[in-house]
Amino acid sequence: MTIDSSVSLISKARARDPQGFDLANCIRALSIDAIEAAKSGHPGAPMGMADAAVALFADHLKFDASTPDWADRDRVVLSNGHASMLLYSLLHLTGYADMTLDQIRNFRQLGAKTAGHPEFGHAKGIETTTGPLGQGIATAVGMAMAERALAAEFGDELVDHYTYVFLGDGCLQEGIGQEAISLAGHLGLGKLIVLYDDNQITIDGPTSVSFSEDVPARLKACGWHVVSCDGHDISAVSEAISQGKQETAKPTLIAMKTTIGFGSPNKAGKSSSHGSPLGTEEAAATKAALGWTQAPFEIPSDLALKWKEIGARGAEARAAWEGRLDTSAQKAEFERRMSGALPAAYDAAVKAARAALFADPKKVATRKASQMALDALAPTLPELIGGSADLTGSNLTRVPAVDSQFSAKSGGRYVGYGVREFGMAAAMNGMNTHGGLKPYGGTFLVFSDYARNAIRLSALMGVGTIYVMTHDSIGLGEDGPTHQPVEHLASLRAIPNLHTFRPADTVETLECWDIALRAATKPSLLALSRQGVPQLRLDETGENLSAKGAYVIRSFGETRDVTVLSTGTEVSLCVEAAEELAAEGLGVAVVSMPSWELFEAQLPEYRAEVLGTAPRIAVEAASKFGWTRYVDSEDDVIGMNGFGASGPAEELYETFGITREAIVSKAHSAAKRQG
Repeated sequence: MTIDSSVSLISKARARDPQGFDLANCIRALSIDAIEAAKSGHPGAPMGMADAAVALFADHLKFDASTPDWADRDRVVLSNGHASMLLYSLLHLTGYADMTLDQIRNFRQLGAKTAGHPEFGHAKGIETTTGPLGQGIATAVGMAMAERALAAEFGDELVDHYTYVFLGDGCLQEGIGQEAISLAGHLGLGKLIVLYDDNQITIDGPTSVSFSEDVPARLKACGWHVVSCDGHDISAVSEAISQGKQETAKPTLIAMKTTIGFGSPNKAGKSSSHGSPLGTEEAAATKAALGWTQAPFEIPSDLALKWKEIGARGAEARAAWEGRLDTSAQKAEFERRMSGALPAAYDAAVKAARAALFADPKKVATRKASQMALDALAPTLPELIGGSADLTGSNLTRVPAVDSQFSAKSGGRYVGYGVREFGMAAAMNGMNTHGGLKPYGGTFLVFSDYARNAIRLSALMGVGTIYVMTHDSIGLGEDGPTHQPVEHLASLRAIPNLHTFRPADTVETLECWDIALRAATKPSLLALSRQGVPQLRLDETGENLSAKGAYVIRSFGETRDVTVLSTGTEVSLCVEAAEELAAEGLGVAVVSMPSWELFEAQLPEYRAEVLGTAPRIAVEAASKFGWTRYVDSEDDVIGMNGFGASGPAEELYETFGITREAIVSKAHSAAKRQG
């Protein structure tokens, strides 16, 4: 873009709406100043989207900056999270108490709330963590789904709000973006409105180097309502949003033609404004072109007042809503749901489910044990919303209490996500950050790779999304190595703040579900078997032993000559081997380790007691990687050295040497080393 073209754009924008132009320039100026001070950041997108932000916040957004946690507020998601100064500027200008000017000044600095990309929990008004492109729109789909589900339950007097999304070309290019778009269109999420920053620029140059599709046509084909407008015409953007709100049966895309780096004489419309500061000289030239004469980080008092008025505009609506809540018969339940507290009846349901298992032990696959746990607990948890990525009959994620179908016509409790593992995971994160629901979703463990980045964001944000991952080993059999997870447990255990569970039987599975449902600030992943296993825990201790991460499940002999560590379906195999070893006179302890993470969180004395001082071996039908944390070397691990194969499960275990005989042999070898 030439300097003359940039000047012309500025003149047109100022002439159309002088006050709106000045309000937008507040965003541009703060973004320029913060990025210059940080010596890093992305000025182009905030400068280009500032006008659309004015249209949204001044004319449409239902919020009250003085009460940022108002349950019925509209949600705003910045899917193109690199444009974070757009969001931070808006939060500061509208009066969010924790988004002070010092936070803006300390953009991208260690300890500041203003991280390089928006991070959930750092400041009020940041509805979700964004930055990995495409996940913002997918998370927003989950928020819109949560709004529908809660409105169906509590009525539109308590739940009636929109989810707005800013996104760019990158979000549309990512595969998860299409998964989210397709799902939202299929479900007819009419309260989802997306503002597309169509600036035709990528890091590598113009979008034409890699992206040439007709985006509006693509979204129309996915069942979206599409409106196009000039993204620098505030009234046009506002009118487009109004049209989107009138379309109740479809999500809306507002395709806004914008100029990246709007106002910059030499960098507007160029990739050079995308991912680095404008530079001292260009920043000054941009402010001069925009007619901005304030010192860095200063906002004219009249404009600051106008922005604060925008931030307070929703106070009356919020107060009216609080009045409706106060007189509602559903008040106590609604407040419980939004707080995340479990219902009073939940503990009794867990106790009854445990009692049923000890009264009548079951030999079932742990995926079936998971369904049994859900069946027992779900009736007490109306906040549970389940689903599967087109594998319901395999994941066993549907139970009578979570059976009503979520659709374009109703907000049910079970979602058919289709073959969209990544989109499913991100949508569940959105339900969690929205509040009021506890989502879980299923697929095969091997396909956790598809969902991995959303699982990582669950952990990074500290939200309680529950992943039900079945067919957890070569034990799935004939589908072969494409569907047999090998490296997955190791890679999932490497994610900080994630509960990775591999329960051994029905009791451990119930316990892991209990932990997951209580863990409001930590996601959980249950790795579950296709093949049946016996119930090993037969006596009620009154304690959730899985919460310790690992414990001695069987002990033979007065002394300990060898310790056998294991998880999941292999624990019963280890118990069989231990019985044989004990008959031969060896003292053996079998340790079940359903969660490495929880075990590492125990006191050192407890860990030492469980692990013992005798030689240790480990058994798991997965990669050996990681087990040297607990055994001397991978030679002490019975597991997988490579990929699996297609064949019956029993034959596969024999072929890969994960057998009772192999355990007995390796245990003898280990014991001899000590002897």
